[in-house]
Amino acid sequence: MRAVRERCVWTQSIDHRDLVPYLVEESAEVIDAVEAGTRADLREELGDLLWQVLFHAEIASADPVDPFDIDDVARGLTEKMVRRHPHVFAGAAASTPEEVLVHWNAAKAAEKSTRTSVLDGVSEHMPALALAQKVGGKAAQVGVAAPAHRLADPTTEAELGDALLALVQLGRERGWDAERALRERLRALSAEVREAETSAQTGRG
Repeated sequence: MRAVRERCVWTQSIDHRDLVPYLVEESAEVIDAVEAGTRADLREELGDLLWQVLFHAEIASADPVDPFDIDDVARGLTEKMVRRHPHVFAGAAASTPEEVLVHWNAAKAAEKSTRTSVLDGVSEHMPALALAQKVGGKAAQVGVAAPAHRLADPTTEAELGDALLALVQLGRERGWDAERALRERLRALSAEVREAETSAQTGRG
């Protein structure tokens, strides 16, 4: 990566922002390989995704104000994983996945102690469905319920897929944008979460 950055004029012109579309594309191709590809596909796509990490780190190493390189990235990741796995590295006990999650969440909460909302750190750039699942889980943590609907009652994951596809098709037929509709509803749900958090803090005060 260092050699390419030094010798390739196209690579030299690229910054972090320029790389974002490629990161999105390579991440999607990893997902395709996991869900429908071969082992060879997965190996190749993981390599392409790793190249994005190396590319970002090499760009960062030349930053005049706050440089870091791939070793710093790996070191930071190692330290975080050690903190979040006390049952592996620090003698804590966890015999079930649920107990592991308790340790993970406790370590994460300590690391993110400056956050003021359960929504802090949730990227609005996630695809709308993934964002909906994330925000819905965060809303439940503060007692805010996502809206119920008479159509939302599938009994299997396959039926859920059929229901989602049917709703998207219905929206298309009526000239509605399903992605925009979901994102707008998520903004309203996020506002409800923040209002609930504010009310809880005021009540404690």
